[in-house]
Amino acid sequence: MLVPVSDPCLPSLEAHLDPEIFRALGDATRLALVARLASAPAPLTVTEVASCCGVHLSGVSRHLAALRDAGLIEARKQGREVRYTIDCGALAGTLRSLADALERCQIQCCESQSPGELDNDQEQRTDPLAG
Repeated sequence: MLVPVSDPCLPSLEAHLDPEIFRALGDATRLALVARLASAPAPLTVTEVASCCGVHLSGVSRHLAALRDAGLIEARKQGREVRYTIDCGALAGTLRSLADALERCQIQCCESQSPGELDNDQEQRTDPLAG
């Protein structure tokens, strides 16, 4: 178990750790819906999106709402239908920003500490009572 340690990287890193995005992507059905939308040549209705997974339409609607609320997909009303598209730029940008922040944090950590200090820091972060 990790013990909280004061780290100058944390504020920068935490700015990229949006729980809504991880909550939205942390479900297998929602990941299947994201994949379906990403592979679609045009915006899809709920019925069309639902063809990827064996979930009832009301369940698919709830999953799409979670993805939309997290900013990962867009919904546009066309007549009596709502059509969904993935916002690839937003998703890729979010994941890219997180990866960049992680890399910057790792570089800062490694530049500011000698190898011996890194080993000591790891020992300090590990809770000896966790077994």
